[in-house]
Amino acid sequence: MTVLSPFKQKPHRFAFRAAHTPTAHAECEKLITRYGNHSLEDAEAIICLGGDGTMLETLHDALVQGFRGPVYGINCGSVGFLMNPNKQIDLPERLNRALAASLHPLRMKATSLHNETCEALALNDVYLFRQTRQAAKIRIHIDHRVRLKELVCDGILLATPAGSTAYNLSAHGPIVPLSGNLLPLTPICPFRPRRWRGALLPSNAHVAFSVLECEKRPVAAVADSVELRDITCVEVYEDRSLSVTMLFDPEQTLSDRIVSEQFRA
Repeated sequence: MTVLSPFKQKPHRFAFRAAHTPTAHAECEKLITRYGNHSLEDAEAIICLGGDGTMLETLHDALVQGFRGPVYGINCGSVGFLMNPNKQIDLPERLNRALAASLHPLRMKATSLHNETCEALALNDVYLFRQTRQAAKIRIHIDHRVRLKELVCDGILLATPAGSTAYNLSAHGPIVPLSGNLLPLTPICPFRPRRWRGALLPSNAHVAFSVLECEKRPVAAVADSVELRDITCVEVYEDRSLSVTMLFDPEQTLSDRIVSEQFRA
């Protein structure tokens, strides 16, 4: 959901984060020279320079470290769906005009054949995928009820609304508006049932995946950049106790971008 800027007056204390590229590093140095570089404890906002991957890493760090301020991205990468244009204008004024979007992460808990467990947060998606030439066989539980006994596929993913335009869209899943309170569940190359194209779930749904024939047909699970291989089961739900705030120029908010993506050729 998009809301007005969280600032009562122009912010002036920023913590800068940059991708490991010459362009992002150079732009970051210019801004630090002009505005200084503050610690997270003292900063009013995080300024992220790079692409969408760097933004996701920055948002994860903000969640883990309990940073309560917003994150503003400046595109120094390629796609930059989560970023703002790299324009040389007054940064405090730009942030003061920006609109905020609050995102809740998915929380994944995965268990492997070796009794390893992995908990991770995902702001884009959680997905399962086959590790070998053989298709995966996955059972899907929604709110502790079996909804699909056996999905034969390359994989399956559960996306956030913000992540619905990423891997989910490439897998022919639906784009979901931020205000929709929905999570798209999308199969990746389904073989059986061949005509099943996924589902739209309420944001409070508890989703569990059981891997069938897990030794013969090994499967990995990924939450954004965290991966666990040889899994037996995965639980996923939206963690409403956590949130991170992103800032976007009023000319094109995140909600606008998600709508616009549905009309691209």
